[in-house]
Amino acid sequence: MGIATNDSLKGGPESTRLKDALKGAKSAIIFAVPLNQDLINPYLSKEDFSLNEDKIRKTTFAGGISLEIAGFLDQMDYGAIPIAPNFVYRKDTPNGIRDRKPIISHKYLAARAGVGFFGHSGHILTKDNGSAIVLSSVVTNAELIATDPIKKSDNYCDGCKLCKAVCIPDYISDEKTKVNIGGFDFEYQNPKSHWRCILVCGGATGLHPSRKYSTWSPGRFEIPKKDKDFEKLREKAMPSYVKRTLKDPSFYHPGVPNHKMQYTCSTCQLVCNPDKKVRKERYLLFKNSGVIIEDEMGNRKKVSPDYANSFIENIENDRKKLYID
Repeated sequence: MGIATNDSLKGGPESTRLKDALKGAKSAIIFAVPLNQDLINPYLSKEDFSLNEDKIRKTTFAGGISLEIAGFLDQMDYGAIPIAPNFVYRKDTPNGIRDRKPIISHKYLAARAGVGFFGHSGHILTKDNGSAIVLSSVVTNAELIATDPIKKSDNYCDGCKLCKAVCIPDYISDEKTKVNIGGFDFEYQNPKSHWRCILVCGGATGLHPSRKYSTWSPGRFEIPKKDKDFEKLREKAMPSYVKRTLKDPSFYHPGVPNHKMQYTCSTCQLVCNPDKKVRKERYLLFKNSGVIIEDEMGNRKKVSPDYANSFIENIENDRKKLYID
């Protein structure tokens, strides 16, 4: 965990303005909750979907910690507000919550406060758990002491770009975003259209262009090469997605029809590990993991690409339209 203050965040991007979350805010507490590392390999190899539930529970757990910290500070007569780990967006942007802009960026706060450091993926990396974490924070008017960023020499990101290699929707670019927060420079990749990540990580589609492997999504809608074509994909894929049988556990997202979603991807977050050998092993596990298909009850299983093609070809057309164009 770490602490950021108005002074330590000075000059940072819009989403580091603590006052936007709480009038009179002076500080923020930011922390990371790790995902279960033992579930990552079975998830990437598509042997076990349990990491989806772990990520849902850890996200809820991190939000609960923020709520308790805010409650504690309130009882000490300080103003405080918990900032949920995810799915809370600004409403004052041109497209409202569809722009997916956070009120407060946990990532910026975490980088400046020394919780972790930016990797090429744009995720915050930690020395023990890589980027397999959930971030949450609390904004308060209490005057706290800021913590320093991690030294650049301690940042293990070596530009291997395995995060980009496992990104089926090609969300991770090579262009860099540079920001200065409180006198410290930070750098990470400039993401492409957020819809690339939303439609794949949420499960609307997930088949790699090679058609040899997929995410945990049974969707097989073709992933466009150009950002501008993702709106058309959303119009096709989302209506089909909500008609599928979505078995729990799932989480709730305000910007999705029927609101229920699952984590079917997260591969860029999960592949990263301080040990480069582990990163390579995870990359190969995912690349050789086969393809997901789904029965009428919503049960999923991994199969070979050829079997998946045959399976889709032989189901009735009404069901087929739930997965392909």
